[in-house]
Amino acid sequence: GLNLISTQTASSSASLDFTSGIDSTYKEYIFKFIDIHPSADVAFKFNFSADGGSNYNVTKTSTMFRAYHSEGGGDGVLQYLTAEDLAQSTSPDFLHAGYGSDTDNSCAGTLHLFDPASTTFVKHYIANVTGVENSSTDLCNVYYKSGYCNTTSAINAVQFSNASGNIDAGTIKMYGVT
Repeated sequence: GLNLISTQTASSSASLDFTSGIDSTYKEYIFKFIDIHPSADVAFKFNFSADGGSNYNVTKTSTMFRAYHSEGGGDGVLQYLTAEDLAQSTSPDFLHAGYGSDTDNSCAGTLHLFDPASTTFVKHYIANVTGVENSSTDLCNVYYKSGYCNTTSAINAVQFSNASGNIDAGTIKMYGVT
């Protein structure tokens, strides 16, 4: 079952930070993104903290691929995205590599974080996010992300942000899984 822990709603927000409720209560946490709308055509990203949100700098390794199809009916592609991978990096990780800021654009999806309170193992995560990418032909994208936090320290905070600009609107819900 999903147990709602926290909800954050963006309103021209630089970031949405979950700094409480991530502990040993659950072995899996799910973040659901609902109609996340950017102030500019940018990437939607996330990062983890092991110090309650004072620093979002946990070392991560990840990989990403996407499928997309243009609004006009052409350009169907399945693509590995080397530029959105991380290799032992403390930088924010990608959820969507370029969602659009047109008034009807947004992205939605989920991020799963597994056993963040473990002090024995690295912390695995997977994400699936869909959205519209503005281009000469708007693209419907679905991004798949997999990775791990290369630390045995407990992860206790998660931050969501854009590569630049604000998250103008949208909701992120955090659930614990029983």
